[in-house]
Amino acid sequence: MNIHEYQAKELLAKFGVPVPAGFAAMSVEEAVEASKKLPGPLYVVKAQIHAGGRGKGKFKELPAEAKGGVRLAKTEDEVRHAATEMLGNTLVTIQTGAAGKQVNRLYVTDGVDIAKEFYLALLVDRATGRVAFVVSTEGGMDIETVAHDTPEKIHTFDVDPATGFMPHHGRAVANALGLEGDLAKQAQSLAGKVYDAFLGTDASQIEINPLAVTDDNKLLVLDAKVGFDSNSLFRHKDLLELRDETEEDPMELEASKYDLAYIKLDGDIGCMVNGAGLAMATMDIIKLNGMFPANFLDVGGGANKEKVTAAFKIILSDPAVKGILVNIFGGIMRCDIIAEGIVAAAKEVNLAVPLVVRLEGTNVQQGKDILANSGLPIVAANDLGDAAQKIVAEVKKVA
Repeated sequence: MNIHEYQAKELLAKFGVPVPAGFAAMSVEEAVEASKKLPGPLYVVKAQIHAGGRGKGKFKELPAEAKGGVRLAKTEDEVRHAATEMLGNTLVTIQTGAAGKQVNRLYVTDGVDIAKEFYLALLVDRATGRVAFVVSTEGGMDIETVAHDTPEKIHTFDVDPATGFMPHHGRAVANALGLEGDLAKQAQSLAGKVYDAFLGTDASQIEINPLAVTDDNKLLVLDAKVGFDSNSLFRHKDLLELRDETEEDPMELEASKYDLAYIKLDGDIGCMVNGAGLAMATMDIIKLNGMFPANFLDVGGGANKEKVTAAFKIILSDPAVKGILVNIFGGIMRCDIIAEGIVAAAKEVNLAVPLVVRLEGTNVQQGKDILANSGLPIVAANDLGDAAQKIVAEVKKVA
């Protein structure tokens, strides 16, 4: 689960991480009122969407020369103008894709005189199973570009969970940023507090870009992106309240209500599979046969009829889907339960695209009988290769 920048900063501030003063705004008037609470004379009005590259982004509804999703303002009127242009309009950035995202929230912060910008992130290093620091002097830039063009400017190290964050970790951050004296002490302190925030919230990522040195030699977090391990959210009811469902894909949101692992893709063959490995193999073999999967969908090993029905309906809600491949190996999952869910969903939504089903495992014959007696135009497959060939052929017939 991801949260907005203003939420991330408020969360980090609770752990003692230094952030500029700022207020969220859901309307133009709230944005103006927010500026009145700040000392000024410079304000920053920032669009709040779950995507990076906001400053360089463009609004669909505004002229090409209009400014992006991060703007400086020196007066209340300028704040009002920026808020009026942003709210309710669609911001397109390098991370949103051509569809963009509608801006429903703003963040008005105090302007800061910046002397230097850095990059600091914490994430889970899957290779070591530890929390890793990623630090660079090239703040304010796309870190992927830095990694590609000047990888020597990125420093990484991990923290042994047996010891936790130690003073030498803080010194490593300060050294990587080339800081000395009081700024080095600030960096050491800040790194420790960010580490505490990472562990304390079961975060999967905390990215600070930029981490700025101000003209008066203070370190401040000017932008932050925080994501959490969704599997841990049952321990953090307060974090669940920060979820903004308008930022999530509607189909993925619906899938989460039924505990389905669903990710929308750009292809045209919908997939419903049990087991992540089998799902990946199914997507691969569809591509091998010349077409592309429209989704990843794992119904899991313990799905019931209602869950299967919901999964089927989610796939069919995607207008890009031209055919569906169901590939089930029934171990814990019973094939007859899958078949009942498929039939119920297909009848409820008036199935209008080709459907190929491959069943194997527990109660497989009962499952096949249910499908055969359903009266629906379901194509049975003998194995995975046969299933992929048949769904591709069926879709091409329709096309």
